[in-house]
Amino acid sequence: MTDLVKPPSRPEALRRRIPDAAVTRLPVYLQILNKSITEGVSQLSSDQLAGLAGLNAAKVRKDLSYLGSYGTRGVGYDVAYLVYQIKRELGLLNDWKVVVVGAGNLGNALTNYAGFSSRGFEVSAVVDIDSAKVGKKVGGVVVRHVDDLLSIVNNDKVSIGVIATPPASAQRAAELLVAAGIKSILNFAATVLTVPSEVSVRSVDLGMELQILGYYEQLNRPGACQ
Repeated sequence: MTDLVKPPSRPEALRRRIPDAAVTRLPVYLQILNKSITEGVSQLSSDQLAGLAGLNAAKVRKDLSYLGSYGTRGVGYDVAYLVYQIKRELGLLNDWKVVVVGAGNLGNALTNYAGFSSRGFEVSAVVDIDSAKVGKKVGGVVVRHVDDLLSIVNNDKVSIGVIATPPASAQRAAELLVAAGIKSILNFAATVLTVPSEVSVRSVDLGMELQILGYYEQLNRPGACQ
């Protein structure tokens, strides 16, 4: 791949907010583009990208226009430059430090998940309320008591909190993260969190996703109503 000359980042004041629906599609495009690079592909048309993403080309072109990228007629998009543009908008040109709240089975699995570090998210700390877990290592990180959360966030410059607690403890975990200055939370507990409006929360409820799949599985059964 040829060297990519990166233009200066746009001043924040000049950036326009990208619609939430488009933001959720950007990681999908990024995954496809990164795979294309490994396959030696340097150019992709909006039709090709749309086909790989399972979307229509008009929606893809609209999404990419928010990045200031319009492609070249008859040529398409420069894959490497598009990767840079998406990473810039998603904040992936920076490395972000993460604290995981909850050192149980889920917290252990998340801390060991290689997908975090490969995308620029470093799990720098794990905290738990259970003193029996404090001092033990999870994914190479020593578990600390949740009472240390404020000092961890301040001293380690942590930006993102991940909640991996039982649902009954998740709201309290969110409140502690917010009190420590965290404004971005990834919630794996099966409960809805109440947080201040300036705090961003993304929830991953695996049970809910299975329920949705159950709906589509039912539709696929013989005799299902159409």
